[in-house]
Amino acid sequence: MTATAPHFGPTPSASAIRRPLAAAALLAALVGMVFGLLLGGAGPASAHAALTGSDPQDGAVVATAPKEVTLTFSEQVALGDDSVRILDPDGKRADTGAAPRDLQSGSTVRYGVSLHTGLPDGTYTVAWQAVSADSHPVSGAFTFSVGAPSKTAVALPTEKAGGGLVGTLYGIARYAAYAGFILLAGGSAFVLACWQRGAGARPLQRLVVRGWMTLTVATLAMLLLRNPYTGSGKLADAFDLDGLQAVLDTKPGAALVSRLLLLGASALFIAVLFGTYPRREDEREKRDLTFGLAIGGTVIAAGIAGTWALAEHASTGIQPGIAMPVDVLHLLAVAAWLGGLTALLVALYRTPDIDAAAVRRFSGIAFGSVVVLAATGIYQSWRQVGTWSALTGTGYGQLLLVKVGLVALLVGIAWISRRWTARLVTGGGGAESEGGTPASAEVLGSAGAGDGTPPSAQAPESAGAPDASGSTAEDPARAAQLARQQAAVATAEKKRIRDADPDRSGLRRSVLAEVGVAVALLAVTTVLTSTEPARTEEEAARASTVAAPAASPVEMKLPFDTGGTNGKGTVRMEITPARTGANELHLWVDGSDGKPMDVPEVKVAFTLKSKDIGPLPVVPARLAEGHWTADGVQIPMAGNWKVAVTVRTSDIDQTTIDKNMKIG
Repeated sequence: MTATAPHFGPTPSASAIRRPLAAAALLAALVGMVFGLLLGGAGPASAHAALTGSDPQDGAVVATAPKEVTLTFSEQVALGDDSVRILDPDGKRADTGAAPRDLQSGSTVRYGVSLHTGLPDGTYTVAWQAVSADSHPVSGAFTFSVGAPSKTAVALPTEKAGGGLVGTLYGIARYAAYAGFILLAGGSAFVLACWQRGAGARPLQRLVVRGWMTLTVATLAMLLLRNPYTGSGKLADAFDLDGLQAVLDTKPGAALVSRLLLLGASALFIAVLFGTYPRREDEREKRDLTFGLAIGGTVIAAGIAGTWALAEHASTGIQPGIAMPVDVLHLLAVAAWLGGLTALLVALYRTPDIDAAAVRRFSGIAFGSVVVLAATGIYQSWRQVGTWSALTGTGYGQLLLVKVGLVALLVGIAWISRRWTARLVTGGGGAESEGGTPASAEVLGSAGAGDGTPPSAQAPESAGAPDASGSTAEDPARAAQLARQQAAVATAEKKRIRDADPDRSGLRRSVLAEVGVAVALLAVTTVLTSTEPARTEEEAARASTVAAPAASPVEMKLPFDTGGTNGKGTVRMEITPARTGANELHLWVDGSDGKPMDVPEVKVAFTLKSKDIGPLPVVPARLAEGHWTADGVQIPMAGNWKVAVTVRTSDIDQTTIDKNMKIG
């Protein structure tokens, strides 16, 4: 979080020259390890919305086929015409194919899907996929049975939406977009606010331009991948024009297009910053241009940051009107700090003439950025987590703790960098020339325009020295060659003196470590933005728990024929709540005419063959004509139970019919 002026000292040893390379290798290994842990352990990220209920419920057994299936979500979702598919036991479509009906009431987000009439008994599969309001895809599947469970040819999908190759590529593009924005906005801010002479430095120019290119390419990639990412998951669909048109009609698609338009404006900003701006010599004109660039750059940067706030977590949940501008401030502070830190690292390694004033200015900006990050981060954490249990008991909360730890580590390293900065600014550690002038002053005086390349050396006298005959031999080619050699020697000498200073070397190592931690921090943040917020995860879990006791009872119909007079009829059975433990059983016996039928005796037995449990006998009591009931029917464990019902219509006429029922 600090910057510094260069200071130069004694000639470096071979080990001193190798230290930056070793530090860079160690940094690359650290970053690779962090990425491996994140990408290897995270898996497909959960999305913001979650399915909190359905009718029929998962695993329910209903007596007759429902007219429609309803799905309830924790947050707003976008559903297409084919977002919900209901398949019969043979794998054929059981729904009508019509778009899901919006059944929302108040804060309840519910959709209904109509079914065909006359569906046969058996197990049906409901597979659904949607896009939550914060732009992330969410999917799932469950089953229910009509009459009794049966075998099904449908295999439940194992891969979540947003996974696979397309999900990996989309995640890489998301990370690259954040990194590109940080370099673009932070590098530009460093030049304008801290070191205006750096506008003529080639290394800083390349840093900002590469940030712009990275953000542009990543945004285009996300726009193309958006359709398969939220839909089929097939990479070939990235070039489906109809799918691209559908993406443009969504909020995330509009945000990506807006970002591209703002990047067009930022290209003009970069052209002025690194083209016209360094050539301005009049102080008043340069001051006016600085003010204009600062205002324009801030507006463009805030607009680009707003494309994330308008389409992701900040736009949903509680207090979106406050959360979105807070998110913009958070992103701008990250860019000013980490992007400026990267620009400082480039300046320390590639530009020898960065001055002490730039150091002090960046230190102040970095401190202000940390204050803004702390304030906005606390608010965002409260908004997305809510409780201490969610902080430690959810994936989002645990990632947030990792992020906080990395920020603390970054601030600690920055404190070390600040100590190196204080030594350099006060002139400590620098070697002096023979005349008593600090070596840094000598080199700064011979530095180029700020890009680390010295000005063209004048042709050496030897190039035009008199020859043996006393005439001057002009050899332009030889003069140019000697000038290049002299320039190379001067550059090498300048680098040697610059790298020899132990204070500057210490600062470079600490800033390099800061940038390494910042890369890891950005990786964690990227995963965090695509993970279901802890508050939403807990609310969805509570909603599922509350809804569980109110589950629909399991029903079934069993036709019977005892063979005697008036021996035909139907037994309708209902068990509530159809879970392990105590249940309530109701039986209705109807005659062939559909009216209640009084029979002498009804008995029931439950058998779980897979666990060798049963038969467990139940003798219901007659409650009314054709209605029998039993309380406290104990089901010891969940499973696919065989239910046998014995009906006696006379002293000698009786029959036993059975069906399977999923309980628990």
